[in-house]
Amino acid sequence: MTLKTAIIGSGNIGCDILCKVLAHPDLDCTLVAGRSLHSSGLAFARERGVATTADGIDGLFARINEFDLVFDATSAADHEAHAPRLIEAGKAIINLTPASLGALCVPSLNGVELTEASNINMITCGGQASIPIAAAIARANPGVRYIEVVSSISAESAGPATRRNLSNYITTTENALSHFTGCKDVKAILNINPAKPNVFMQTAVSALIETVDLAATRREVERAVTQVQSAVPGYQVIVDLHYSEGRLFTMVRVEGAGDFLDPSAGNLDIITATATHMAALMARGRVTERAA
Repeated sequence: MTLKTAIIGSGNIGCDILCKVLAHPDLDCTLVAGRSLHSSGLAFARERGVATTADGIDGLFARINEFDLVFDATSAADHEAHAPRLIEAGKAIINLTPASLGALCVPSLNGVELTEASNINMITCGGQASIPIAAAIARANPGVRYIEVVSSISAESAGPATRRNLSNYITTTENALSHFTGCKDVKAILNINPAKPNVFMQTAVSALIETVDLAATRREVERAVTQVQSAVPGYQVIVDLHYSEGRLFTMVRVEGAGDFLDPSAGNLDIITATATHMAALMARGRVTERAA
């Protein structure tokens, strides 16, 4: 039995989520909600046989009984308005905005624990790229004093909502870094690169540590990468672990699947792919409950 979902937000993230949901055997999309009759994203959904509404959250509520889970692909401010209404209506939410609401989720680290959560916060693209590596470093080296993550993305993959929500992006990413690593002194930076051809998403992770167990760290990082790759095959380490003068450094690159956008938009792909993976975990959990 598939989990019936709806998507609010018909931009790049909403369209990429739609592609991934329609391709997943455990998920179905019953509705895509946007706010413009002329939205190319709504036209994209209709071409794939999915019902649409241009009435935003009100249009979603007009068909509230047709789905159990909502992917919110709007903006931080919009999600803050949507979440209370959807939770009151008994709908689970996967939040793809940088709003600081919901249970912080990195599926490879705590996805199984959150299958019953009412609002799941997918943090940010930089968070999904960096936190598995940062958490691996922290597991292998209890003395981490400071963690810094710097993500670079192409300008083409940074839509209007991303640019409006940069402050939310930083706050949510840093809160999640602290949450998953236990390190209180953290910093997140996002660089938007206008270069042509488009650059691929890259995220550098640095940690200040007095002594490092490189062998244990490498094992933990390799395990973390393998776990992320089950949902995001284009996730890979491109700079091996390097330790010098108290600083441990590595870098990952994310190549997108190219479902809706160019593969260089790995920043969008990593958050939509992990969100889809989380929804699939929720779907399987519901099937297990019914069987029990």
